[in-house]
Amino acid sequence: MLFPKRGWLVTALVLFVLISCSNSKKEVENAVTDRDSMPLMATTGVDSYISDSGVVRYHIIAEMWDIFDKKDPSYWAFEKGLKLEQIDLDRNVVATLTADTAYYYDREEKWELRGNVHSVNVNDEEFETELLFWNQKRERIYSDKRIRVKQKNQYIVGTGFESNQDFTRYTIKQTEGMFPIQE
Repeated sequence: MLFPKRGWLVTALVLFVLISCSNSKKEVENAVTDRDSMPLMATTGVDSYISDSGVVRYHIIAEMWDIFDKKDPSYWAFEKGLKLEQIDLDRNVVATLTADTAYYYDREEKWELRGNVHSVNVNDEEFETELLFWNQKRERIYSDKRIRVKQKNQYIVGTGFESNQDFTRYTIKQTEGMFPIQE
């Protein structure tokens, strides 16, 4: 017998280890090959205040916030909804804006709000649409989609909308609805 019973097992293990070991280097791939598909920052449970010149102007509340800095164009994503409150100098909420999904294109300073977009301005007028854009550089809010505005005594419905960023001076295109008429 060339190998005793126990010696055979030891010899087989030694041969297996020797065959398994080699000096060849193996290439290791990066786990993420496409960096632009990954967010720079992913945050949950967002409750943040935004100030301008040391004065608090906005309050952002979101379940999830991702920043994609390598995308072209780069953007912030609020894909599980966003609530934005405008705050006056006395720290009172004077206007709100909510949406199911929101994107902020940081280089252009432009917001894209999608799905159940709802806003209430300082005059308690309510605005509802499915798509809204807010260009902060131009201080304009606009949409080419159907919009419904609830005022104190009436509703105005139309397709197409443009406003200042406070929703206080606005134009509704292709309007329809019931309007009181004085005789």
